[in-house]
Amino acid sequence: MIVKDVISLLEALAPLAYAEDFDNVGLLVGDKNSKVSGILVTLDTLEAVVDEAIENNCNLIVSFHPIIFNGLKTLTGSNYVERTVLKAIKNDIAIYAIHTALDNALKGVNDIICNTLGLVNKKILIPQKGTIKKLTTYVPIGNANALRAQLFKAGAGNIGNYDNCSFNTEGTGTYRGDENSNPTLGKKGELHEEQEMQISVTFNKHIESKLLNTLFEHHPYEEVAFEVATLDNYDQNIGMGMVGELKEPQETNAFFEFVKEKMNVSCIRHSEIVKNSIKKVAVLGGSGSFAISAAKRAGADVLLTADLKYHDFFSAENDIILADIGHYESEQFTKTFLVDYLSKKITNFAVVLSTTTTNPVKYL
Repeated sequence: MIVKDVISLLEALAPLAYAEDFDNVGLLVGDKNSKVSGILVTLDTLEAVVDEAIENNCNLIVSFHPIIFNGLKTLTGSNYVERTVLKAIKNDIAIYAIHTALDNALKGVNDIICNTLGLVNKKILIPQKGTIKKLTTYVPIGNANALRAQLFKAGAGNIGNYDNCSFNTEGTGTYRGDENSNPTLGKKGELHEEQEMQISVTFNKHIESKLLNTLFEHHPYEEVAFEVATLDNYDQNIGMGMVGELKEPQETNAFFEFVKEKMNVSCIRHSEIVKNSIKKVAVLGGSGSFAISAAKRAGADVLLTADLKYHDFFSAENDIILADIGHYESEQFTKTFLVDYLSKKITNFAVVLSTTTTNPVKYL
């Protein structure tokens, strides 16, 4: 197995097309065609983590957070980022970061938190816009069924709990080929009319290249007429944060003790306790102040997130309890999840869970 094969497995779980624009995800260091001797999974890639990879004969580090976030202008080892990257390069270790691609995945960071807390009736808190596209093409009626089947096979036409979804309209297409053309139907230089089927299918944007390759491969015409449009519709299975419900309501103080136990945290910073009991819970791993309004709209009793600033707590406005459980703490189970996922997919070499604690925040 080579690095590219592992990347394909990771992107089947969390396509990079859904990572946030500000993020730096994907293969950050290394050659995608290198043979993999072992994989080390970590939350953060630091020098100590690279040392751990060397000790375990792992030449691929799968990291949640990207070690390279802003552009590097030098590689002199003057800071921890440069030193980490240099050590990885010197030891032929590749680094792949998944970050907000996994944040936005249905079975990702926030689903892990929900499952840890035993929440039910889960749904995405902030669905991502612009993830659904529509392909429209025109094909001779006699070829429509075969082409449509290939588009479905490539992943088009999935809407919620339904698949093979399309809309089809019959009409008359016209064209005239020039002297360099080689028309499948009709003759070059002559205006031709053909009874055609207009086929429209929606698809998730991460399969666009695959879908267009399928279209070109199976469409009978020399020149394929098609249109791709990005829709304003939201995909309810892609986006930031989640909201779910406890199986039974919990008294608020008891709920916080429950969160401490399940999320392995020693303290929780929170806003005014304005709810006597907790039933609906919104979660967003990592920095989540931007989700406060969405959590309110969802009717959540509490938002569990991290990195809330002083003035963020005022935004609770007696409508919700805001709870900061810590950045590392909210994402700590991600690496275990990735190890389990990759271990089920790969059996011919080790997938190792990093034992290096990378949390830079300490508590007294």
